Formats: sequence, C-alpha cells, structure tokens
Amino acid sequence: MRKWSKIISAAMCLVLLLTLFAGCAKKGTKDKVTVCEVTHSIFYAPQYAAINLGFFAEEGIEIELSNGQGADKVMSAVLSNNIDIGFAGPEASIYVYNEGKEDHTQVFAQLTQRDGSFLVAREPDPNFTWDKLREKVVLPGRKGGVPYMALEYVIRKNGLDPQKDTTLDNSIQFALMAGAFTSGTGDYVTLFEPTASMLEAEGKGYIVASIGKECGELPYTAYFAKKSYIEKNAGLIERFTRAIYKGQQWVEQHSAKEIAKVVAPSFPDTDAALLETVIQRYKDINAWNSTPVLTPESFDLLQKVMTEAGELTQTAPHDKIVNNTFAEKVISSTK
Repeated sequence: MRKWSKIISAAMCLVLLLTLFAGCAKKGTKDKVTVCEVTHSIFYAPQYAAINLGFFAEEGIEIELSNGQGADKVMSAVLSNNIDIGFAGPEASIYVYNEGKEDHTQVFAQLTQRDGSFLVAREPDPNFTWDKLREKVVLPGRKGGVPYMALEYVIRKNGLDPQKDTTLDNSIQFALMAGAFTSGTGDYVTLFEPTASMLEAEGKGYIVASIGKECGELPYTAYFAKKSYIEKNAGLIERFTRAIYKGQQWVEQHSAKEIAKVVAPSFPDTDAALLETVIQRYKDINAWNSTPVLTPESFDLLQKVMTEAGELTQTAPHDKIVNNTFAEKVISSTK
C-alpha cells in the first residue's frame, strides 16, 4: 500500500507540474494577427505607438504588418483570407457591401479622422489659394479612393469644378506618385508623410496646403475584417481594439517629440527631426481620433463625399458597415 501511495503521490505531483507548465505556456503565447495597412505612413502614429509601446503585447497579440499599397489591394487580401485585418479607408467596405457579398467586411475601429495628405507644389507658395489649381495638372492617387475623393471635395468647396477646371491625372500608381512628380509629371501632387516633407527637405517639392484641414472631419482610415472573422474571434477583436485605443490615448497625451521617439523604430530611415515636424503637422490638424468609435455623422459625410465624386450611387447603412461594439466596450471598461 505504501508503494502505491508513493506512486499516486508522484503522479499527482506530475499532473500538478504539467498543469502549471501548461498554464505558463498558455500565458506566454501570443495570438499572431496579420494586418495589411494601406500604406506605411507616420499618419498612423497611434498604431505604431501601440506596437512599439507593447500595448498589443499586453493584450496577448503579435502583429504581423504588411503594406498593401492601396485600399483595393488591402480589401482583396482580406476577402481572399490572406490577411486577418485590413487597415484602409471605410469606403472599401461600403463598396463590398453594395456588391451584395453576404460575408462582407465590417469596420470595428477608426484611427484617423482627417485626410492625411498634403498638396505639394513645385515652388514655395506661402500665399497659396485653391483657385491656383485652375488649368493645372494634379496627381491625386487612385480614382475611387478617399484621397482622390477628398481632394475633389475640397476643390468643389473652393469654387472649382474638378472635372472641368483642373486635370486630375490618376494614371500614376499611388506608390510611384512622388517619383513621377520629381521626374516632371504634373504641377501638383498629393502626398502623405513622411514623403511630402522629405521632398521638401530635398528641395524637390513644397507643401502648400493640408487637404485634411480643408476637408474637415472624415472617417479616413479604419480597421476592418470579414463578418465571419469578427464573429469567430470576438475576444481577439476586442483586445486588438483595446490596444489601438491605448495608442490613441497615448498619442493624444504626449508631445510630437515624445511620439517621434516612440515611433522612430517603425521609420528607421527617417530623420528624427523630420519625424517630429511631421507629427506636429498632424497634431495641428487634429488628424487622429481619440477613440476607435466611427460615428454615424462622420460616416454620412464620407458617403456624401463619395456620392459627389460620382463613386457611390447607393448609400450603405451605418450599422451594416460599422460595428462599434468593441470600441464602446473598451472605452467603458477603461473609465
């Protein structure tokens, strides 16, 4: 009996140890999430802050980030199940919903609330006015994308017809616009940061206007996933959203210099002083959401911009495209 008692005791200890080791292993592992961003830009500083400050790691998430170079490409990657989460303009989700796809994408967290691009000219122009685009050629990006439509909206807002009074040359791929401009194509180009400021530093272009400042608040860039993925991974989506919210709050509460230091590892080839300049530019136009919520009002403005651009003939319901459940939950749980 004593022999069996020792064996049973040893077995119980072994089971206890295995349970403890299993618990430690589970606690130490992270869920890998693939995220495809529309472009790599300091415009998304809250995201890089969340990554570099360990907010995703705190939520048990490991981010595998890739660059889609366009909202259409990001959406294709999500719909084909090559990517878990897309990060691009909400317009992509509207287009997919209107196509009648049952397992369409839903936006669950908004990051930016203004257009992040700047209008770049060939010469300095401190007295720039939008009527100077009359009879000029502008490189605006891909037709149907929010950068293109926001530019059209601003041009109309300033009394010009973008189709008649200026030429919007959308033949250049998004990633190649800066190179095309410096090679002599177009009179103006719209560029995101840090590309716009880098051109300015090199004397090859000069920022004359912020499209985001002119356009006003717009749900510009957000995270989305297929409905089926969100339903199967509700806990993960909530943790992901919480990490983003932490990044948004941190960026809102810190200076451009502090933010530049934190996001620098995500932009190893960008000068520290340039990073700070760019971040301050975005702070000045209030580019970033302070929460991940995408409101019905801003969603309506987006669809108005799309409709005026001739890219939307049928509006989509806010509650079909946007799922604020996770954003609202993480906000309420951190109060």
